[in-house]
Amino acid sequence: MTTPLVVGNWKMNTDRAEARALVGALLPLVAPVSDVEVVVCPPFPWLTDVAALLEGSRVAVGAQTMNSEVGGAYTGEVSPRMLKGVCQYVLVGQYERRILFAEKDAHVRRKLQVAQQHGLKPILCIGETADHLDEGLGPYVVAEQIEADLDGVTLDSRLVIAYDPVWTTMGLVAPPPLSYVSDMVAHIRETLASVFSPPAAEQVRVIYGGSVNPRNIAEIAADPRLDGVLAGATSINAENFANIVRTFSGRQRA
Repeated sequence: MTTPLVVGNWKMNTDRAEARALVGALLPLVAPVSDVEVVVCPPFPWLTDVAALLEGSRVAVGAQTMNSEVGGAYTGEVSPRMLKGVCQYVLVGQYERRILFAEKDAHVRRKLQVAQQHGLKPILCIGETADHLDEGLGPYVVAEQIEADLDGVTLDSRLVIAYDPVWTTMGLVAPPPLSYVSDMVAHIRETLASVFSPPAAEQVRVIYGGSVNPRNIAEIAADPRLDGVLAGATSINAENFANIVRTFSGRQRA
């Protein structure tokens, strides 16, 4: 059985006191839920604070990004060696990193490889832009990203793929129906099976990262093709994020 995964990406939000308060409010809300894996990804300055507050709980910690180098003269960067022992997960290829920080597939691939080498569980974010969506190119874009990003990467249960399309927050007022998302998730798994193998593809959890909120979470969680979600703004509200976690409770993919 595949345990649902709910990830909260706090992005560049919270100060230190807010981060600690958010964890304090979240923990009692999600503590009764034992059948959903929960991960929070705070900003780098609060990683050790959050990790200490979550020690001994069921909630894991993830980093929002990392450098592909283990060390060296890279001012301001954070290496996988620094994250090991503090985080269990790391986001890789999130669309803001690809677009705003010009991270290419080769860079994403290298990050995936070194994350696995250092015992971190990477969450690979892939997805198309609004222009790609309008032109019907979504399936081609995600297939190309899978082939380019996962070349030489070990495909097993440590890897998570987040379908995190750019059109959810950038430049598209009316997103497609969730049936489109469901079809894209199925396409992602089919592509994994084709590039690697069906057994390998089934080990990978595929989650959705498109503007997840309390209004649409029931419909999202009801989709048997989805193994969870990657929430952004919703995750910095303890009650809203806990509601997402509770919605996935009791639901596992065989």
